[in-house]
Amino acid sequence: ELLLSPLPAGGIAATFQFRTRWDAAPGRVSHYRLFPKALGQLVAARGVRELHLALTQGFWRTRIWGQPPLQAPAGAELWVWFQDTVADVDKAWKELSNILSGIFCASLNFIDSTNSVTPTASFKPLGLANGTDHRLLRYAVLPREVVCTENLTPWKKLLPCGSKAGLAVLLKAERLFHSSYHSQAVHIRPICRDASCQAVSWELRQTLTVVFENFSGTQGKKDWSLFKMFSRTITEACPLASQSKIYVDTSVKDKELVEVTPSPTSLHEAIVQGEKRTYAVYDLLSPSLFNTSRSLNVQLKMTWPQDMELSTPVLHAHRYVSGYGLQTGKISTLIYNTHPYRAFPVILLETVPWYLRLYVHTLTIITKGKENKPSYIHYQPAQDRRRPHLLEMLIQLPANSVTKITIQFERALLKWTEYPPDPNHGFYFLPPSGALVPSVIAMKELDMEQSPLFTSL
Repeated sequence: ELLLSPLPAGGIAATFQFRTRWDAAPGRVSHYRLFPKALGQLVAARGVRELHLALTQGFWRTRIWGQPPLQAPAGAELWVWFQDTVADVDKAWKELSNILSGIFCASLNFIDSTNSVTPTASFKPLGLANGTDHRLLRYAVLPREVVCTENLTPWKKLLPCGSKAGLAVLLKAERLFHSSYHSQAVHIRPICRDASCQAVSWELRQTLTVVFENFSGTQGKKDWSLFKMFSRTITEACPLASQSKIYVDTSVKDKELVEVTPSPTSLHEAIVQGEKRTYAVYDLLSPSLFNTSRSLNVQLKMTWPQDMELSTPVLHAHRYVSGYGLQTGKISTLIYNTHPYRAFPVILLETVPWYLRLYVHTLTIITKGKENKPSYIHYQPAQDRRRPHLLEMLIQLPANSVTKITIQFERALLKWTEYPPDPNHGFYFLPPSGALVPSVIAMKELDMEQSPLFTSL
């Protein structure tokens, strides 16, 4: 699937999603048809129940672009649920990160005990799960990781048709990385094979989100096409695909302001993040789509009203580090709830490197000038050169409010070999992770194979 969403600030967000289902149990099959053998053997050998890997370049500007279709922090993010049959989770975690480092040509081999944590409340399994024993969960982020072509190439090779046919033809590296934001991810999880859920299948979901910001014209007009964005057009669907569609978001009050060519095969309406959206759908498996021409170049012209105000996301956050000198400082996190009457409970996950020694007694949470006591708090102190700080809090966000969370720290004295390679970059703080409560729950006993991308936003 490909979802094309015009952004209010004038850019275009393109989100690709490729699903591959494996109707077999790992370790009991030696024949791989569509599911990548490298990942299938990895899941079987390391006792993986769920795997989520994201490689991101740039920052998603939530206040300008709205809520992202798929959340991911800058750098490399990896979190894995292991089977309860794994005896030594830490050993399996280290071996898994080293293998993934080789598969995706990334620096995941730098994941070790100094940047890995075991959250207790921030994550839930996204697939079928009998229980949530958080001792089987590991989470790590490498904020310094730079994403480039050598990461995209092995990612594309995992696709059934590679980059030779279907939507993957548009994945041209020089265009994707000449953008404001780029995020590619791999998700593996167990799902129901059918509605009765008597058998379990494995789902590989590969997603890629890219934002182009150079398509805004004069007087609020936007004129873009697949060729302008990717320098390529679509000539055919992937022969191995059972479903291949392009969704174009045409949600504007005045339909005369939107012009889509060629004519879509159908229109679809859905509720996405509380708003009613209209999509023009192009079914690449429809014979009539390629009758008039041998290639498909979707074009869209939009005119935004001059008096149109940018809608502010209901929930968004901002984080910064204050202070001066190289000894002390303060981490500040601002969480905005712009909903006029609804309060939201949020779980905030903070992972702080060991060389920043937190003063936990300085932790303050202020909302509307008053102290906001968290309903739940879990803190695991760091150990020098062994593990980072882990702080999880359940915070209530009142309606139409700004919650400020601050904590002071002191920098530890490092050995000269422990400084990062590029001193001009300085030290990178791991981004905080937030989740609504109830957070993403285990998958319902329904077959999610036919659900389009935007229904899972």
